[in-house]
Amino acid sequence: MVGIIALVAFLFLVIGVLFYFVSIYNGLIRISRNIDKSWANIDVLLKQRHDEIPKLVKVCEGYMQYERDTLEKITAARTACLGAKSVGESAKAEGELSKMLKTLFAVAENYPDLKANQNFMQLQQRISYLENQIADRRELYNDSVNIYNIRIHQIPDMFVAQMLQMKSRELFKITEEERGDVDIKFDLPK
Repeated sequence: MVGIIALVAFLFLVIGVLFYFVSIYNGLIRISRNIDKSWANIDVLLKQRHDEIPKLVKVCEGYMQYERDTLEKITAARTACLGAKSVGESAKAEGELSKMLKTLFAVAENYPDLKANQNFMQLQQRISYLENQIADRRELYNDSVNIYNIRIHQIPDMFVAQMLQMKSRELFKITEEERGDVDIKFDLPK
């Protein structure tokens, strides 16, 4: 009789440990997939912004004869964004593109005809809206990554994460250079 009770207790213990392992595993997988989903949501907005930038540059070209350098830098930054392979590369490239767009909008203040152009105003509003949405999504992405990174380093989740070879994920960070003020230069004819 004692043997049967011990066997049943052992089976309950094994089943309990198995269910606990499964619940930890499922939680880590859920968080991991949320990170992937968050990044995909950022990608959707980045794609929309990247699709709007050539239109913006095209509208500006006719008005901003002396700002060719700014327009070329925006095009180069967009190309770098499209070629980014990792979260870190993407963060750096996207930060540079955002900085160049701010410069463009600041320089546009010197061109009253451009500022009055309906297409320019719509594109500026659309890109500003997308910039705000991207910032919100980056925050959500970083929250998900932070929760995941904490979980895979806490006991007992750490043991399950090690068995599954789960590694820390990279937060979306901006560089120190991107935190500074935008440098605006006007290349007016002399």
